[in-house]
Amino acid sequence: QVQLVESGGGLVQAGGSLRVSCSTSRRTFSYSAMGWFRQAPGKEREFVAAISQSGGSTYYADSVKGRFTISRDNAKSTVYLQMNSLKPEDTAIYYCAANLYGRPSLLITEYSYWGQGTQVTVSS
Repeated sequence: QVQLVESGGGLVQAGGSLRVSCSTSRRTFSYSAMGWFRQAPGKEREFVAAISQSGGSTYYADSVKGRFTISRDNAKSTVYLQMNSLKPEDTAIYYCAANLYGRPSLLITEYSYWGQGTQVTVSS
């Protein structure tokens, strides 16, 4: 069974930075495009960022472009989301997801495997 494990969430003041990480098995990671999504209270889960298997292609939601950076370390089977200039509206549970054998996508339905989520809270 594929497991994705996120870490690194927490509480930060507006304007601050935070990095969340997500690890899975080497086999799964090597063949997966990876994505980050988030879900705020009372809202639907939304796309944040995605990265191709090689790391050569990245995609971002307009709301985070220029502030967030997605990256991956294939040797460590880990994907990262570096979040800078955080705003209170970035407060959400952040989920990583794997699209095994697939391409990076903005669509939730493209991802077969999901982590349990990590809470990010940005105070004003």
